[in-house]
Amino acid sequence: MSEQLQVDSKPEVLEESQAMIFDYEKWYDKLPEMKARYQTDDPYPHIVEDNFMEEWAAEKVRGEFPSVKDDGWIHYVHFNEKKHGLNKLDLLPPFIQETIREFNSPRFVSYLSELTGIDNLIADDQLEGGGLHQSLRNGFLNVHADFTVHPHKRNYRRRVNLLVYFNKDWKPEYKGDLELWTRDMKVCSKSVSPIFNRCVVFNTDEDSYHGLPEPIMCPEDDSRKSIALYYFTEEKEQPKKQTTKYRARPKDGMRSLLIYLDNKVVTVYSLLKSKLGINDDFVSKVLNKFSGKK
Repeated sequence: MSEQLQVDSKPEVLEESQAMIFDYEKWYDKLPEMKARYQTDDPYPHIVEDNFMEEWAAEKVRGEFPSVKDDGWIHYVHFNEKKHGLNKLDLLPPFIQETIREFNSPRFVSYLSELTGIDNLIADDQLEGGGLHQSLRNGFLNVHADFTVHPHKRNYRRRVNLLVYFNKDWKPEYKGDLELWTRDMKVCSKSVSPIFNRCVVFNTDEDSYHGLPEPIMCPEDDSRKSIALYYFTEEKEQPKKQTTKYRARPKDGMRSLLIYLDNKVVTVYSLLKSKLGINDDFVSKVLNKFSGKK
């Protein structure tokens, strides 16, 4: 008798690099309900969803998240903000690059258009102002409405922000909540804790005010981490341009004047950035020098 070969009947296991980062089938099933909620949530169209990425993928992004001491980070330090950004794709760890490419892919951008009701969204391959964001203890970002036109693509109107958080075991006492304010800046309508694998998507209108104005109180060896991606539409005529517009809260009192003055400085340098083609790294160094910070 010939010897019978044993065949391994175990199912093939996909390598992580071949597995899904984002489960399109699951999220398309939820789309009808999400679309309705997106348009009706206060204070402007937005949605908050947990377990956004596949768990293994979110864990891998968190594990790869680089230190703010690594090369390439832009240090935004002036009166209206204290945070760090890394938007040079080639300096990002490999899997984080893969994740950003997925969220900038035609398939995902098409999903985002369906969710928001905004046709023909375009991903920003330059990651202008986006990419990785990280804030250490005492970091903050005053309430603001975002710039409305891409600084290097004048017919690109900014339409949608997508934020995904990678903060494990984030406690309420760490603060760092994303605040969504009413369009008249009278009330904080919603406060969103930046917990692990939570996603926030919202329209970026001229008065979509948001920020994290309360200083972060996480431990010294921790930080508030996120991926921030922005999406645009290409307009036939150049859209109305607004630079980042910081606003004081009702309780800010005397700080309101400093918020206003710093906002004027940011506006001037943002215009120079657009006209001269300079990048965020240059602008942040100028702002830091102006404020006397290093």
